[in-house]
Order: sequence, then C-alpha cells, then structure tokens
Amino acid sequence: MTAPQYFPLVDVSGTPRERGLQHGRAVPERVAGGVALYRAQLGRRGLDEATIRHLAQSMLPLIEAYDASYLEEMRGIAEGAGVPLEDIVMINCRTEMLFGYADMKRSPEPAADAAPSEDGDCTGLVVLPARSATGRLMHAHNWDWRQECVDTGIVLRIRNAGGPDMLTFTEAGALARHGFNSNGVSLTGNSLTCHEDFQKGAGVPLVLLRRRVLEAANLAQAMKTIWASKRYCANNMILAQSTGNDGSGISLETSPGEIFWTLPENDLLVHANHWMSPAAVVKLRDPGLPQRPDSIYRQHRVENALRRGGDRIDWSHVKAALADEFGKPDGVLRTPKPADFSSISATVATTLMDAANRVMWVARKPYEARNFQEYTL
Repeated sequence: MTAPQYFPLVDVSGTPRERGLQHGRAVPERVAGGVALYRAQLGRRGLDEATIRHLAQSMLPLIEAYDASYLEEMRGIAEGAGVPLEDIVMINCRTEMLFGYADMKRSPEPAADAAPSEDGDCTGLVVLPARSATGRLMHAHNWDWRQECVDTGIVLRIRNAGGPDMLTFTEAGALARHGFNSNGVSLTGNSLTCHEDFQKGAGVPLVLLRRRVLEAANLAQAMKTIWASKRYCANNMILAQSTGNDGSGISLETSPGEIFWTLPENDLLVHANHWMSPAAVVKLRDPGLPQRPDSIYRQHRVENALRRGGDRIDWSHVKAALADEFGKPDGVLRTPKPADFSSISATVATTLMDAANRVMWVARKPYEARNFQEYTL
C-alpha cells in the first residue's frame, strides 16, 4: 500500500460527545498509533501499565473541572476509536504524563529528563499585514516531535454550535494543537523549559489550554484565557488575529508562575525554543537550552531569512525560512535523528495559515518533500 502523502481531514459537529464519536470513528488506526507511541514512551521511562492508567485517571478530575465538555468529547473519541478513555486522556495529557510524572509521584525535584518538553524543537513565526505580500497576516510553524506522528497527525475541522468553528492540525485523539478559528484567531506553540516546571502543583493540560484559546472570540480573549489558567510547565504560544487586511500578533512565554510577552519588531515575530523576553531571561533558569542550543541560531536564521524578503514577504519566503537545513540534522527543518528514550525526532509537519481567508496548508514529512495540502474552514 502506498503511504499517504497528506494528513487526513476529519470533520466533526454536534454535541461534544457526537464530535468525539465522529473523530474516533474516522481515524481509529491513527488513534491506535498514538496510543502505541505514548505507551511505549512511558514504558521506556519505567512506567508499567498500572502506573500509566493511574496517571491518566488522575487527570480526569482536572479535565472535568476545567471544562466538562472536553471530557465528554474525549469519552466520545474513546468510544468511536474503540479504546479505553485512559488512552485518550494519555494522548491529550502526554506532556504532563511524559515529563511531569516524577512530580505526580511527589518527587521533590524535577526529573532529569524533564527538560525536553512538549513540542520538541519547534519554530513559529508571524508576518503582519504591513510586510505581507498578500496584505493579510501570515502565521506559520514547524512542528518538531516524534517521527511516528507523521502517521498519527490529522487536520480536525470542528463545527461548533456554541462558538467559532475551528481548523486545527493535531494528533488523532487530541482536541487541538495549532490552528485558527472563524474569528481569525490563530495559535501555534513552541516548547520552553524552566526550573519551575511541574513543581507548582496541578495545572491545565496544554492541549486543553490550546483548545480553549482556539475557541476565543478575539485576540484579547485568547490572551485572557492563558492568563486565567494555571499551568503545569513552561510553554510559548504565538497568538494572532487576522481581520481582512488588518491583524496583530504576540508571543506569550509562560512559566508555571508568570507570563512574559514579546511583540513583533518591524512587523515580524519569530520564536524558537528559548526565552526571548529580557525579564524572563533574568528571572528563570532554563534547563533545556543546553540540550538544544541550536534554538539560538534557528531563531536568528529565520528572522534573517524573512528580512531578506524585503518589504513584501510572500509564502515562498516563509517556506524557505522554515526549510532551512543549516546545522543538519539540527536545523530549522529537522531531519530524523535519535532523541531521548530511543525516539526519533523530526519535523513532522510544516503548517502555513492565512486565517483571514480561512485556509491552512500543511506539508507532511517536509524533510522528504515539501508538498503542501490545502485545508479550508
């Protein structure tokens, strides 16, 4: 059988449970692939089946307290895909379970392997309309994570009777990752680490927080969502809103205790995997940077590549910036390489978003071929 060239589009609508059922029934094999991936990852960290199940069950009251409809949607996904609810919780809470399990077992110190956080070594960017050749805001992202996710990723189109419709690239079984909504609000995420990770008690799982952001009416509400949510661990989220030929963007660097922000300079915003806010650099210790110092030059190279696009940056400039292989395999575009716990790390997908036009383009395995499939809301 020929391997798929693109990520499947999954359409869901109705009540949370109905959306979940449609999701699970559409891609049960991809859900099963994600379950196998994270069970193996947790097993390599020394967790047996009983502990994995216990960790997943410990997340249930946190999910329900944050938004009971999210738990209902997960129940639907589990039923539709024919897997236990704990497996869907594991996919949605895999950051917290993979990297925060030591804290969940009440270890007094962060786990030694806690530094490689949720999204591997991603790079995200925003080009504001004043610099965009289309006259509309451009938002793009490289998702660097486990190579196996090229076969577990999907594009999820959510028809939401209680709020804006959403188009999100995510893992099968997960509620969201990055994408945009019908109000023009867009989101991408990049991992960060700090010495406070998993040390301040329970917080909102990152997947759920991102889903809530994608339900926002506008950029201000999206930002308020992050400020209002307690967080387990550090993360960077690039938020934007596009309205016709106008738009704005901001990068929110979040630690469990604080939020720091950076704004576009010369209508460009780029973020890799190290703290950019001067206040954050002074206040926080970053245990992850020694493991991925390439973040520093990735940031600089993408910024310079976009600047070379001149006053009018088009999608070819963005694609080229995110396809930069300098330092291979430790480039902006990650070719497959060994990672922690016998994993293989790679750029799983490159995503381009024109939220004002409600269109997204995603390239699967961009280190092999940059064939972009179009998805619309």
